[in-house]
Amino acid sequence: MKKLFYILALFIGFCSSVYAQKAKLSKEEFRNIQEKFITEKANLTTKEAKQFFPLYFELQDKKTALNKEAWKKIRKGKEENVSESEYGQLIEDVIETRIQIDKLDLEYVRKYKKILSAKKIFEIQRTEMKFHRELLKPKKKK
Repeated sequence: MKKLFYILALFIGFCSSVYAQKAKLSKEEFRNIQEKFITEKANLTTKEAKQFFPLYFELQDKKTALNKEAWKKIRKGKEENVSESEYGQLIEDVIETRIQIDKLDLEYVRKYKKILSAKKIFEIQRTEMKFHRELLKPKKKK
């Protein structure tokens, strides 16, 4: 389950950046769309949204930074003349990044619980997955 959650977190980070690039949206524009979608679909009150989203986007920024570092290491593995021991270290570094992201997710869920019910947090997580599925759907041409 933890592995699935991490894969989902990486996928969400990747999808967010891909969607923003495809639609040529700024980070702020993308976040506004995401915030509106999640607020509406998860039935957040104005007060809940005001308390939740600063934490949510803070977490996203931290995860993005960690994922960027992991991708740098993965790209290093494509270089020529990488030794076996360097590959071993790259593998461990990427796994350590996953662990850091999982710890961040847990830390922030605990913060969310101070302002939202567990049911609301669950609904937000489901809605977030729906949002990213919508991003991946091909746009229909008119």
